[in-house]
Amino acid sequence: MGRQGFAVAQRLIDIANAVRAGSDLPRDVAVDLLARHGEAPEDLTEAALSDADLRALRDAAVRMSGVLAESDTDRAAVVLNEMLAEYATAPRLSRHDGHPWHLHVDHHDADWAHWFLASGALALAQILTEHGRATWGECEASNCRTFYLGTGPGSPRRYCSTTCASRARVTEHRRRKQTRPSSHG
Repeated sequence: MGRQGFAVAQRLIDIANAVRAGSDLPRDVAVDLLARHGEAPEDLTEAALSDADLRALRDAAVRMSGVLAESDTDRAAVVLNEMLAEYATAPRLSRHDGHPWHLHVDHHDADWAHWFLASGALALAQILTEHGRATWGECEASNCRTFYLGTGPGSPRRYCSTTCASRARVTEHRRRKQTRPSSHG
């Protein structure tokens, strides 16, 4: 998959995780995340990104969280198709702000939420078609609901980090050790 599509999907994951961390998406957090993902400073001013835009972006992230939490690839594909039908336009090639040529499917005058939903749905659809499955998900470690994006080779990813994977393995090892019958007679 092209780096551009992965970057857009990672932006989606990062914003969805920020919204999950707190029900609000504070301006400083949103601006920092968007800037780290390549948005221009002039597009992140209070005039260009209003409080209403931030609320709509937060609501869009909540909506995308449903796709990110979907473990069934077929159901994820259905929802992505619905989002693309609702928010996307015919694909067009775009090159701006020093980025290489890439696809846009949002309307030229799309607001932040529609842009986020259209570009996020396209990125996840690209990943799904390239890998034949949803490579994203919600961490399976207990007490963790962090979304992750896995696109590397090997077994499907189940945890957001090596820390969560290690904790889960230790917990499972301790559980098995406690349920084994004692070998002492």
